[in-house]
Amino acid sequence: MKFARVVYLVAGIYGLIAVTPGFFMEGMTGRDHPPAVTHPEYYYGFFGVALAWQVAFLIIARDPLRYRPLMIACFIEKALFPIAVGVLYALGRVPPHLLALGGADVVLLVLFVTAWVKTAPTRVTSASP
Repeated sequence: MKFARVVYLVAGIYGLIAVTPGFFMEGMTGRDHPPAVTHPEYYYGFFGVALAWQVAFLIIARDPLRYRPLMIACFIEKALFPIAVGVLYALGRVPPHLLALGGADVVLLVLFVTAWVKTAPTRVTSASP
């Protein structure tokens, strides 16, 4: 259980550090990766949902056994970005540096799955007479 606590705590803190600046970078995003953001509701909506997941990771870190079923949703959250980036890169639609960001999510996905396995309830088997 300690492994799961550490994994989700580190993921939540890392995510807060990585996601929060995005709320203040709309203009820079448009300059560095044109065109400018034309639908700010999608931009800020993405960062809002991403931030909410970081909070969910911190909640799971407090009691991994209680929130173990929620870990499955975390797998999906961590898998979708690398899949999307991989497909978009293969189609020539995103630069290669985004693969590294997707790779970070793959590492966290592996750690999340490992934490889920390690928090599996132990089964007590009774001996047959």
